[in-house]
Amino acid sequence: MRWISMLGLLVVGVVAHAEQAAPLPKLTLDPSRVAVAGLSSGAYMATQAQLAYPELFPYAALVAGGPYGCAGGKLDVALSTCMKGVPAPDVDALVGRAKQRSAAGDIGALKDLAHARVYVLHGKDDKLVAPTVAEAATHFYQQLRDGTPGLKAMQVHDDGERAFAHNLPILAKPGAFDSDDCDRSVTPFLGHCGFDAAGEIFSQLYGKPAHAASEAKGELRRFDQNAFRPDGADAFLAAEGYVYLPPSCLAGKPCGLLVAFHGCKQNAGAVGEAFVKDAGFNRWADVYAVAVLYPQTRASMAPLNPQACWDWWGYSGTDYDSRHGVQLRWLTGVVGALGLPARH
Repeated sequence: MRWISMLGLLVVGVVAHAEQAAPLPKLTLDPSRVAVAGLSSGAYMATQAQLAYPELFPYAALVAGGPYGCAGGKLDVALSTCMKGVPAPDVDALVGRAKQRSAAGDIGALKDLAHARVYVLHGKDDKLVAPTVAEAATHFYQQLRDGTPGLKAMQVHDDGERAFAHNLPILAKPGAFDSDDCDRSVTPFLGHCGFDAAGEIFSQLYGKPAHAASEAKGELRRFDQNAFRPDGADAFLAAEGYVYLPPSCLAGKPCGLLVAFHGCKQNAGAVGEAFVKDAGFNRWADVYAVAVLYPQTRASMAPLNPQACWDWWGYSGTDYDSRHGVQLRWLTGVVGALGLPARH
């Protein structure tokens, strides 16, 4: 009888693993309602995705992150200029470099940003990524818009007057408000600040909601990230990622897509499902009929990335922030599998 019990446990384990590695569903995606958003290293990843593939990602929300190309492939610059703002990012040079890279085909055609929407959110009390660095991200997009023919309609909004530290602000649960983690940067980096950053991100990128959000009623699924390695190359990601599917998307109705990039030390390996369940995106996804993709990084010592950050300084290769970057190519494969045309 004991071996039968053991066999049963083995079967249950196999079934559970199969459920975790379920294939991504094919959705009826509306390409005009696709966005990237992220916190900290995730914000840098979001701007890299938008600049590398503007034809795929017209909307972007950056929380506590800096301008595209800031690090220039150098870790010391990432840790100084692109986090502390000392010296401040040279926005003029970064815009010029982006135009050169676009002309060379390393990133996308800037004309595809004609109807882009960019929301830059950062806290006045952020001690990890200086407010001046986030403001440089706003100035980058503004200068790109004002200095590039055909981009006058690009919308850029800077939201930097709120008091919170280096985290993603969330609404407190009833009776559980605790401002102590709003002005500090502590795991899982979701600050109970009385401000619903996820709701504001949806509003800025997709317009005012039709009604208020309630509890999420869709499905949060795991999927096999290794299945999307570009040409078999290691993208330095975790084995599994997450996708949230609102009821309307599951029913086959037209659906938008938001790619939500976690910050350093905020991956599932570090905080469990706190970010993918509690950041607030899922309940708003139901209101807006937008699926949410939660890709996951992994920590490593070779290459050196012990905090499981997204690559915004070059640990995955010198082309990390271009159309040739392994993490960005991985991303296009995943969104393609969800129903958005992938272009390499």
